[in-house]
Amino acid sequence: MKIAVSFSMILFVLLALGGCQQPAPDAPAKTSSSDTLLAKYTSFRLTTELSKLSPNQKKMIPLLIDATQAMDDAFWLQAYGDKQQLLNSIDDEALRRFAEINYGPWDRLDGNKPFIEGVGEKFPGVELYPKDMSKDELEAAAKASPELTSLYTVVVRDGEGQLKAIPYSQAFEPQISTAANKLLEAAALAEDPGFKHYLELRAAALTSDEYFASDMAWMDMKDNRIDVVIGPIENYEDQMFNYKASFEGYVLVKDMDWSQRLSRYSAMLPDLQRGLPVPDEYKQESPGSDSDLNAYDVIYYAGDCNAGSKTIAINLPNDERVQLKKGSRRLQLKNAMQAKFEKILVPIAEVLIAADQRKHITFDAFFANTMFHEVAHGLGIKNTINGKGPVRRALKEQSSALEEGKADVLGLYLVTRLHGMGELGDADLMDNYVTFLASIFRSVRFGASSAHGRANVIRFNVFEEMGAFEKDAESGKYRVNFEKMQLAMNALSETILTLQGNGDYDGVLALMAEKGQVGAGLQGDLDRLEAAGIPVDVTFEQGREVLGL
Repeated sequence: MKIAVSFSMILFVLLALGGCQQPAPDAPAKTSSSDTLLAKYTSFRLTTELSKLSPNQKKMIPLLIDATQAMDDAFWLQAYGDKQQLLNSIDDEALRRFAEINYGPWDRLDGNKPFIEGVGEKFPGVELYPKDMSKDELEAAAKASPELTSLYTVVVRDGEGQLKAIPYSQAFEPQISTAANKLLEAAALAEDPGFKHYLELRAAALTSDEYFASDMAWMDMKDNRIDVVIGPIENYEDQMFNYKASFEGYVLVKDMDWSQRLSRYSAMLPDLQRGLPVPDEYKQESPGSDSDLNAYDVIYYAGDCNAGSKTIAINLPNDERVQLKKGSRRLQLKNAMQAKFEKILVPIAEVLIAADQRKHITFDAFFANTMFHEVAHGLGIKNTINGKGPVRRALKEQSSALEEGKADVLGLYLVTRLHGMGELGDADLMDNYVTFLASIFRSVRFGASSAHGRANVIRFNVFEEMGAFEKDAESGKYRVNFEKMQLAMNALSETILTLQGNGDYDGVLALMAEKGQVGAGLQGDLDRLEAAGIPVDVTFEQGREVLGL
């Protein structure tokens, strides 16, 4: 089935959204060395072993890449506006590449600071709301028009200046039409019935803005070797409310051997939930029994997940209804994870971790910590205990940073608990703790505009205050205190889970204000990493040519 694109609808959407787009500067110029900016990233090729794929699976990959590239185009419209207008206005090749990495003229690793002269501060609502709209105005209007706060609408002003919601399926019709048609072409080639069903439902979801059925179908897939995550998914880009989902896509190839090794942890989730270090009323929800853990090679990133710092693990779906019915799937992106470990984490450890503890920096520990971070997203509480509704709604724009903080610290708690149960074999728990400490420095560098970055600043400050690690005054290097790290881990877990369960928005603001600031000592450490030339994150060489398809 082909999806027709109406010229009149395109014209309507362009007129509706045109007043919101960020204009490109007339005479862009560098505010700092473009080479210095690009040095924040190091390149990595995304490949996988294709020989185990069937001919049809190999034919599907280019179609799925095309579908996710359409999501990339849609995300540019959400995050900035006219991509080509911006890029064509930049003469410096390196600076143009930096704008591509950031999906706009704001540095995502430096608190969204403009890096092109003539560009103002980044509007926290980006292109998802009118720039003259206040938070109070939306909240007042949403009482009569709840669709204004939907995950899948763009808010504009109508001819009378009133707020109006346009469904994503209309606002981004050209991009959605392309993606949906490519998914249907791929579905025709799919050999796995579950994957075929998911692709068909996901194509329908893109055109209807109804994602529940396709999310449920995605949860039911167990044996497909090829996978695609696609659609409006995460809320990070909406830093005004955290209401609106951003378009993104991943094309993935499952590592069957690693996935089999991870599968046994899924059955343990209900018991792990019951053992959380928080009063019983904050752990009454039970994660779905269909949750699973799998390892993948990621071969294409597009849209939100490709902007600035790159995701190395996925925990989806975000829909609380799906999580409570079926749990969630945790996808460990093994090749991307290896890139960050080798190119970033190990060099950080050389600069900041005490020599006698550096042996505890291991890829297995990094993989486990990241995996259980994703597991931890499914634990805790999704709905407040006092009638304030879903946690995500109650905590608004603060929800993402707090949720990432929860997942980090609860992930370490889960590693500790499973180690005590003998589930991690002869692994040295100290490996996880020291690697966890080094990873805090890695993620803090993502900046204040990143939910992950803010979460790590809070954890660094809380852990430092509780003595979880000590810094040698002479060498400037850090050493983990094993017992005190466990105490800090439990204390911060309880604090975060309680704030979430209570839907305590003011309490989260207070925590962010008190613990979410980079102090002089930590800033000095970050400066040392920059002086050492250690990249902050990775960019990818990816696509058909890299894969030879």
